[in-house]
Amino acid sequence: MNIVVLVKQVPDTYSERKLTDSDHTLDRESADAVLDEINERAVEEALRIQEAHGGEVTVVCMGPDRATDAIRKALSMGADKAVHLSDEALHGSCAVQTAKALARVIGTVGEVDLVLAGNEATDGRVGAVPAMVAEVLGLPALTHARKVEVADGTVRIERETADEGIAFVEANLPAVVSVSEKINEPRYPSFKGIMAAKKKPVTTLTVADAGIDASEVGLANATTKVLEAAPKPPRTAGEKVEDAGDGGVKIAEFLAAQKLV
Repeated sequence: MNIVVLVKQVPDTYSERKLTDSDHTLDRESADAVLDEINERAVEEALRIQEAHGGEVTVVCMGPDRATDAIRKALSMGADKAVHLSDEALHGSCAVQTAKALARVIGTVGEVDLVLAGNEATDGRVGAVPAMVAEVLGLPALTHARKVEVADGTVRIERETADEGIAFVEANLPAVVSVSEKINEPRYPSFKGIMAAKKKPVTTLTVADAGIDASEVGLANATTKVLEAAPKPPRTAGEKVEDAGDGGVKIAEFLAAQKLV
């Protein structure tokens, strides 16, 4: 099987995330950057399918130069090669532009049987890019999978829903599948894997290389923009209750005043 995994480098959840003052896009230089957590699980699932059915796993990433670190993490887990779309023209691209650009890059990989992705990235949480990629490619989209099975030219997933319990969805390959955080526990890269990743091929493309017109991407042409932003206010001190035998009453009165009880 020829499997493509979409990955993204995001600010570490333990770092402070903020927007730039100039255009209100995410300030990626102000925080430590890591491979998105759910993307790791997508890579893991691709590797498990490869181990069961053979084939090749290609990582596709759109991001600045430093996103190479996230790509190498995926390669150190066991992916075979990567394609990195990196160009200043991409800065500020919206989800729609991102989906179209990723679809173009996937087209450079060749015949693809399965595209795997995380259901959302922790920096934006749009949660729609995999489905939009499928739309652009003209492929079926199976989303929010907690289990993936591939057999006889089809892919079948289990999807957990809030209202209905478990849904089973199936489609013919090729297809796009997005996975949730419940899909698996990703493997830790071994020392051997880390060393091997340094020699694995990473193809870097500009928008022109991928056949993308610069007018199709970037903040100036985005379908959504942040017009204004302000930092969240600092936390205020709470109300201290001195218990002189009536602490419970005071707490109840406070909760009632806040209409919490």
